Amino acid sequence: RHGRQFLSLNARHAARPATYRMSAMRFYSEPAEAPTTVDKTYSPKIEGLVDEISSMTIIEVADLVEALKTRLNIADMPMAVAPAAGGAPAAAVEEEAKEEQTEFDVKLTKFGDGTKIKVIKEVRNVLPDLKLAEAKKLVESAPTVLKKGISKEDAQKIKEAVEAVGGSVEIE
Repeated sequence: RHGRQFLSLNARHAARPATYRMSAMRFYSEPAEAPTTVDKTYSPKIEGLVDEISSMTIIEVADLVEALKTRLNIADMPMAVAPAAGGAPAAAVEEEAKEEQTEFDVKLTKFGDGTKIKVIKEVRNVLPDLKLAEAKKLVESAPTVLKKGISKEDAQKIKEAVEAVGGSVEIE
């Protein structure tokens, strides 16, 4: 009896018009507006590739990028500031990236002997939601991050306040 029901369900599904079946949707990107002034002309081969790629879906383009990375053996690399034409050393590039940083973390690295209570009180001022026991555990677990993702000015204020009571703080 179960076999017949199973077959009848399959038979009903197969008899269903195609409009009722689930179909995958395709999302196409809008064609880009042609620039008003063209500085460079491209070969017909390049123009054909550009036309073909611009008619693809986002998913197809992502698959194309993945296939090209695999075929050309290109590793995923995070976007970074390009070095100057003279080939600036890596340290200079890292310094430039740090200068552009907008969010900072404040890290309590250590505290002096006899200043533990003052540092705990200051940590509670910085993090008012902490209870006394939580603030004590946080300070005793130094080095630890006090605040994440704050502005440079706020990080500097916290650093000055904690260092004024005998704590040692780093801004990352």
